[in-house]
Amino acid sequence: MKILIFLLFLIPNIGFAASMNHIGKKGESSEVDRIIEIKMYDNYFEPNVINIKKGETIKFLVKNLGLLVHEFNIATKKMHLNHQPEMMEMMENEILLGDKIDYEKMKEISKTNHSMAHSHSNSVLLEPNKSSEIIWKFNTDLILEAACNVPGHYESGMISKININ
Repeated sequence: MKILIFLLFLIPNIGFAASMNHIGKKGESSEVDRIIEIKMYDNYFEPNVINIKKGETIKFLVKNLGLLVHEFNIATKKMHLNHQPEMMEMMENEILLGDKIDYEKMKEISKTNHSMAHSHSNSVLLEPNKSSEIIWKFNTDLILEAACNVPGHYESGMISKININ
């Protein structure tokens, strides 16, 4: 019985890790091939097309130059669509407040709902005038995009196409 309970906790973690590995993996700073600056404005990214060579490790320097909270998330379209209800829940729980992130509420709610922690190596969530970085190794042939999944932003076109050659 104890083994069964252990497996029930282990299997979702294996699934999550596998779902991330198929789009690439967290890169190491010692392996960075290039640095790409990403500027987030209200409902668009610059650049809106990102060209990557398969196997490259890219350091993205992400800056939110908009007036609202934005996310830079590397994933497939399906992954973005699956992530959007979590982002809506963050708004409903008043973690995302238009131009602010309530980090205390995020920390508290994530104790019982881990998806509210928003701590993924392929994603950053930034308030206006904040910056962060992602180091990502692109070892896939899948069609990827970088997108903001704050409710309404993806739908308005806040997406950068990622071309992997």
